[in-house]
Amino acid sequence: MRVLEIKGIIRKETGKNNTRKLRKEGNVPCVLYGGERNVHFTAPENSFKDLVFTHHVHLINLDLDGNKYKAIIRDIQFHPVTDRIQHMDFIRVFDDVPTVVDIPVELTGNSIGLKNGGKLRQKRRSLKVKGLIKDMPDMLEIDMTDVDIGQYIKISDLSYDDLEILTPGRVMVVGVVSSRVAARSFIEAEEEAAAAAAAKAAEEEVKEVKEGKEAREGKEAREGKEAREGKEAREEKTEQGAAHAEKAPAGDKHSEGGHKKEH
Repeated sequence: MRVLEIKGIIRKETGKNNTRKLRKEGNVPCVLYGGERNVHFTAPENSFKDLVFTHHVHLINLDLDGNKYKAIIRDIQFHPVTDRIQHMDFIRVFDDVPTVVDIPVELTGNSIGLKNGGKLRQKRRSLKVKGLIKDMPDMLEIDMTDVDIGQYIKISDLSYDDLEILTPGRVMVVGVVSSRVAARSFIEAEEEAAAAAAAKAAEEEVKEVKEGKEAREGKEAREGKEAREGKEAREEKTEQGAAHAEKAPAGDKHSEGGHKKEH
């Protein structure tokens, strides 16, 4: 594994204002995890260029105010517009403690299948392995010499000295397919994309129909309720009119009788 030396300064302040100030000065806020406590530090952005812009994995020897640490990168955050490094996280490693690292894959050898017109299909460009830091290679080599058209190399086909591969054994890493299969895969990918788009359009159409149906049912329900309420109001008004009509003759008869008696 390649080694890179980085010098930094332990931070005494960790607030947002201090972080913005550090970035304006061309420094990167960092955190070193592991050990008894986490260490917040900062280092010049330029010191990370050989560490970040490469596919190689590095062991970093950190010198923080004279304190020495061994570490590997855990995470990097970039500015969404400028792509400048905004923050970095490191994991402390120890010589006698196994470490989990993603190591890039390097294909070697001239494949028989490629010589015969096949197409390379690589599914994995790195593998997760566990081992002591001293046993970690810069690359995990995979020999493609005997791989013919239609053949694949899986995790279970690989082994490396003093390293445990944590990726499941059934996972395919790389293989060689015929040009016809490669073309068919491309067509299948296009068909799958078209099918997905059609399914989405159908789903939206069903949604629109459902919403329209619910709107119509709601309207019909409101109209039905209004009609029932109107009918009930008319019936009540008719009943009140009939009751008034029944009372009116009785009053007239009483008046007429009183008039006769007085005469």
